[in-house]
Amino acid sequence: MGMEVWMDTLKVMGRIFTILPLLLGVGLFMGKRSIGELPVFDFLVVLVLGSVVGADIADPKINHIHTVTAIIVIALLQKFIVWLKLRNRKIGKVLTFEPTIVIFEGEMVEENISRIHYSLDNITHMLREQKVFELESVALGIIEPNGQLSVKLKNAKEAVTREDMGLPYRGGGYDIPLILDGQLQPDLLTRAGRDIEWLRTNLGTYDVSDVFYGALTSQGEFHFSLKGRKIDSLPPIEH
Repeated sequence: MGMEVWMDTLKVMGRIFTILPLLLGVGLFMGKRSIGELPVFDFLVVLVLGSVVGADIADPKINHIHTVTAIIVIALLQKFIVWLKLRNRKIGKVLTFEPTIVIFEGEMVEENISRIHYSLDNITHMLREQKVFELESVALGIIEPNGQLSVKLKNAKEAVTREDMGLPYRGGGYDIPLILDGQLQPDLLTRAGRDIEWLRTNLGTYDVSDVFYGALTSQGEFHFSLKGRKIDSLPPIEH
């Protein structure tokens, strides 16, 4: 029994030393891209490769040559699909997510955000990663096929910067979210030095539950996007 365990251990170690160089070669063959930039099909290929290799290493009873064959076939299939996508745009569109506009002229596009199953927290977090802290300054925000957010600022916000003029940076403004998906954020409202009456005045005829996203800007203005609002003038996006 002890000898069998020892032999299985040696077999697993041998598989690790043979599989890793093979995976490295497959990775170089598939192309130089980070995990965060992988389209959905390539990401699925990576998951399948991980499952195949994991099963091979964990179970010495699996025939090693079958695993090696599977890895090579998966890599060739991925390369063939990439070739097809380059030759035929329709196939490329089917196998990748299309870009989705989630912000247009300073407003959240609720319909599109819900369709791709993103939350307001996801969008605002991604805006901050782009060093954008005011929704109103965004002309266009697009979720790309790889899940990243691309931002086009309004022209007025793309004017000469302090850095261009050699001036010291003193910090920029930022939004304070007061309403998220129809839910009031009372703590943030209080910390912003505002009360519910001020909010009702700025909402006018609308109720808190009608608002998809509402925030106090650095200029002291209340800017909000309504739930269910259809924006018919969205620019066409190709991928």
